Amino acid sequence: MNQFISTYIYHSPYGDMLMGSFQEELVLADWFYRKKRDLIDKRIKDRLHAEYREEASPVIDKAIAQLREYFEGERQEFDLPLGLVGSPFQVKVWNYLITIPFGTVVSYKKQSQDMDFVTGLRAIASANGANALSIIVPCHRVVGSDGALTGYAGGLRVKEKLLHREGVREESKQLNLFNS
Repeated sequence: MNQFISTYIYHSPYGDMLMGSFQEELVLADWFYRKKRDLIDKRIKDRLHAEYREEASPVIDKAIAQLREYFEGERQEFDLPLGLVGSPFQVKVWNYLITIPFGTVVSYKKQSQDMDFVTGLRAIASANGANALSIIVPCHRVVGSDGALTGYAGGLRVKEKLLHREGVREESKQLNLFNS
């Protein structure tokens, strides 16, 4: 019997997101036009032994409703059944990200210290970058030690908008010039 990951494109105010559910868990809420889209999709399909099929699902509907509330300023936390699809280390990193409260940021260095993996800064940054549940698993809340924005699957402009929406950061005029 073939197994399927239900998928749907959500047109968010900040860009298109590929949503996916598998066995009543959200496994994908990721920026559609991101670097490494193929690698993320391959990892999820391979680990779940399933293929994508475009179709609605109650979990995707609930996730989209909660994301809309987030974008409208009516939600700060998500209440969704999550399927974190990755290596044990990646799952540990993503579980840490879930603990970062709305309206706060931490540095990669602080994240590595909190996780007792001080020598693994690059591995942690790589696992953050492999997160397939953007916003819901809030990797956008991790910044450089100097507060600078660093890589984000949705792009630095989207990361800045998310942090601005959460009241953490002012929008940069300079980023506006390059990304308008």
